Amino acid sequence: MANFKKLAKQYKTSLLEDVIPFWMEHSIDQQYGGYLTCLNRDGAVFDTDKFTWLQARQVWTFSMLYNKVEKRKEWLETANHGAKFLRQHAVDSQGNWYFALDRTGRPLIQPYNIFSDCFAAMAFAQFAIAAEDQTASYLALQTYYNILKRLPNPKGSYEKKVPATRPIKSFALPMILCNLTIELESLLPAETVQMQLNFATSEVMKVFLDPQTKLISENVSPTGTRIDSFDGRLINPGHAIEAMWFIMDIGQRSEDKALINQAVDVTLATLNFGWDQTYGGIFYFLDRHGSPTQQLEWDQKLWWVHLETLVALMTGYALTGRLECLEWFQRVHQYTWDHFPDPAFGEWYGYLNRRGEVLLPLKGGKWKGCFHVPRALYRCWKVLEGLNEY
Repeated sequence: MANFKKLAKQYKTSLLEDVIPFWMEHSIDQQYGGYLTCLNRDGAVFDTDKFTWLQARQVWTFSMLYNKVEKRKEWLETANHGAKFLRQHAVDSQGNWYFALDRTGRPLIQPYNIFSDCFAAMAFAQFAIAAEDQTASYLALQTYYNILKRLPNPKGSYEKKVPATRPIKSFALPMILCNLTIELESLLPAETVQMQLNFATSEVMKVFLDPQTKLISENVSPTGTRIDSFDGRLINPGHAIEAMWFIMDIGQRSEDKALINQAVDVTLATLNFGWDQTYGGIFYFLDRHGSPTQQLEWDQKLWWVHLETLVALMTGYALTGRLECLEWFQRVHQYTWDHFPDPAFGEWYGYLNRRGEVLLPLKGGKWKGCFHVPRALYRCWKVLEGLNEY
């Protein structure tokens, strides 16, 4: 049996004594505001562009720590530093959030990506609680309702596909709504929360999930049928497993044991499908038929995939007691801690090749910031700590 007390300490220590200090030391842009997220192995800045979703994720992280771990003044100040920059520079006159800005805050890339909006809503909802800031609450709500309006056509005028030829809908948006709606629950009317959770859960578990294979497709037709194309056959194991702990949270909220167990079933099936039997670790992308993928990076091992899997497995074990979750947790834990943390310079590597060797030594970039590592370390720490109490 796992030593939950020892594991809880490992996750807590990594979060509070390694990862968070790394970002506080290296990422805060004292000159122009916001955060510098393109960081080399040692924390040195290699690019100064600022990506809205990473700015927002860091605001969320420090606000969450202030709200849930300890009311440290420096954490609130760090969150406010990013929130102020986002308010001043990152949102257009229609309330849409730009994807990228230059260092000073001038927009570089139009608001084509709705996930900038999703993380902005999360950030300001959490920051509103930390700072007791009503204008932040309003901004979070305004953004959330704007996201709901954009659901039928998330990219709007920036959509490059011809929709009539092969119409598809993506798993990513209903997936994130599962988590985003819970994040904003204290700000939203109860009926809105229930309606959106019902919608998102149904989409994830009835439309994108194949009940036979228990695998989740990244894209399906508007009616939910499978599409035989690169996009239609695409499986993203990390995405599916991350969504399952969102679903477990919803199941726990509504005391729906059947939903929780179904989410555990999907997690385990996805792991069995996505685990690299030769070198260990979880593949980034796969084709559900075993055909080649479009993504040349399909066999890379990514930090967030493994961290979100640890959260799902430990959450599943805590809620169901199923030993398969614990066995898989120990296996994924060993691989993750053997390969991703950097004991020399701190924080975690993001990108490994299939053999588990460091592919890119960066600690932050266009896609990796101060979010998946601290969130997963916090979640695992708290679940393990709860198990240790019994």
